[in-house]
Amino acid sequence: MIIKTFLQDKSSFNPIVTGITLLLVVLLVIFTLLLPEQFQAILDIAKAGIFKNFSWFYIVICSIFLFFLIFTALSDFGNIKLGADEETPEFGFLSWMAMLFAAGMGVGLMFFGVAEPLSHFNSTISIGSPEQKTQQALLHTAFHWGIHAWAVYGVISLALAYFGFRYKLPLALRSCFYPLLKDKIHGKMGDTIDIMALVATLFGIITTLGFGSAQLGSGLVEMGWVSENSFTLQIVVIVTVMSLAVGSAISGVGKGVKILSETNLILAICLLLFVLFTGPTLYLLGAFSDNIGIYFSNLVNLSFKTYIYEPQNTEWFNGWTVLYWAWWCSWAPFVGLFIARISKGRSIREFVFGVLAIPTIFSILWFTVFGNSAVWLDTHVANGALSALTGSPEILLFRFLDYLPLSTVTSFAALLSIALFFITSADSGIYVLNNIASRDKSLASPAWQTIMWGVLMSVVAITLLASGGIGTLQTVTLITALPFALLMFIMCVSLFLALNADKKYFSSSFTESSATWTGEKWRERLNAMLNQKDEQATLAFLKTTALPAMSELRQELVNKYGLNVDVDTLFDEEEPAIEFIIHQNSVRDFKYGIRSVRREYIESLVQDEHLPHIQSNESYQPLTYFFDGRTGYEVHYMTHNELISDILKHYERYLSLMGDVGQQIMAHDETHLAE
Repeated sequence: MIIKTFLQDKSSFNPIVTGITLLLVVLLVIFTLLLPEQFQAILDIAKAGIFKNFSWFYIVICSIFLFFLIFTALSDFGNIKLGADEETPEFGFLSWMAMLFAAGMGVGLMFFGVAEPLSHFNSTISIGSPEQKTQQALLHTAFHWGIHAWAVYGVISLALAYFGFRYKLPLALRSCFYPLLKDKIHGKMGDTIDIMALVATLFGIITTLGFGSAQLGSGLVEMGWVSENSFTLQIVVIVTVMSLAVGSAISGVGKGVKILSETNLILAICLLLFVLFTGPTLYLLGAFSDNIGIYFSNLVNLSFKTYIYEPQNTEWFNGWTVLYWAWWCSWAPFVGLFIARISKGRSIREFVFGVLAIPTIFSILWFTVFGNSAVWLDTHVANGALSALTGSPEILLFRFLDYLPLSTVTSFAALLSIALFFITSADSGIYVLNNIASRDKSLASPAWQTIMWGVLMSVVAITLLASGGIGTLQTVTLITALPFALLMFIMCVSLFLALNADKKYFSSSFTESSATWTGEKWRERLNAMLNQKDEQATLAFLKTTALPAMSELRQELVNKYGLNVDVDTLFDEEEPAIEFIIHQNSVRDFKYGIRSVRREYIESLVQDEHLPHIQSNESYQPLTYFFDGRTGYEVHYMTHNELISDILKHYERYLSLMGDVGQQIMAHDETHLAE
């Protein structure tokens, strides 16, 4: 009780979300410390089980995310704004591109820029001549860091931006499920979503901390500042970097962090250009063009490839592609929230192609410059010395730079860039963790929460590194990302439903029943609008307005024009109705029906005092329906004569189409054939 009161008064935490997440993390740390061998055995079993039973799921689900985004962008949904229709983008296009460009950078690119292409070059996945092996190595590297990774990020960022800026809901993951859960997003269902997101994000960031600490330690060794990249050194690196990140987060110096991020981006680009112009420049420029073409020409094939017909590559597939897909899923809330926050006012089409194309092209450029250069130097200069270090990927970037001019300067620049990426990633990660764990996204998080997340991530990262190194971190990420990937698929369904409703809402004109309105009966119509109809009121409309109107029109058509007309009353049905039918011999009968249809309202609308016409959770409305299956509309505003006019309007349409396309649509149905 004391803890609950403390969390309520002294924090922004949602007690359930934070409590369950902390319990899971504490149990993980306890098992790791007290039962390291048994815990590692459990992780190995879980990892083997996922590789055996769910590797296909990771591949298929990430491809679904990609094709969902492309479909959304190319369809009519692409015109929808992330915000109000008249809203303009918060950031200019070039600034927005620069921030996306920055989001595509990180500890991962620095860590794997040299290591991954070399690893693939020396694995079973690459066969043939050295040139063919290089091409395949860069193809698979680009596939891992390309459009699929950004599709994972894009799904979450699009949903967050759409529901946050269009629906005006909190910029939170639970808001993305509003079409499916409605007000339940504020209850236990929303808490469950946040717990899954919090756990996945936490371990995704911790895994990145593991990579960053290992590479920073190696950089310090290469610079000659320390003698050995020991576990103790990695602990010092993690504690130091996390302390700086926590200090930055507490101080709230957003401008300073922005300057650091922009400086780091410039530093990384300068490093890339230096490698490009001091390495085999012409070869790299040609390789960049070739890598783009090979990547996109093989994209569909790789998107669904599970290597079921290539068992010799299954281990490689699980150890690289599946782990990457899990890593992207765990990082999706983190990167997605950042992208969502900077994308207000953009159309969905602009957003999707910006998020997918810009970072993908830059990633291919990065791996071309560093990866192709590394393979070229390894085969032409180093005589395999770089390939021999693929088992220690954290060293490779610095050993690679040793083969280029000014290696001391470039190694220091790389070390500084990694440190800045490390700090800004941890800083942003703390913000996202506070956001997900918050009971109210508008609340400012107190300083002690920031310190808590910093200490928690440091302790878990150090504990798991001590247990089994980076492999253990990756295994935990693989496990926690699996349920979250399924949650993301449900998010796609929710987003599709919302976009479909959005399109219908904004493309809808005035209702058919209001077309004949004049100012003559405005009080009566206002009274009808602001009084919710129950079942008895709707039945009364059918009996006292609709039935007499249809009967009068039937009498006119029968007595004066000799038509065969019936008015059928179906008051004993589940949905009571009245049908006006003009029988035909050669084509389908004309039918104009009105039925009583039940509609439901969510509780928040019932309780809204500014919506006096909604008094209960259910309402009944008289809706039209027609012989040809067209969508009907409400008619409870219509008077006796207006209803007759509406029926004649549809009958005139029926007659006018009979000599045109209606000959096929209004052909004999099964009832006529039976006769």
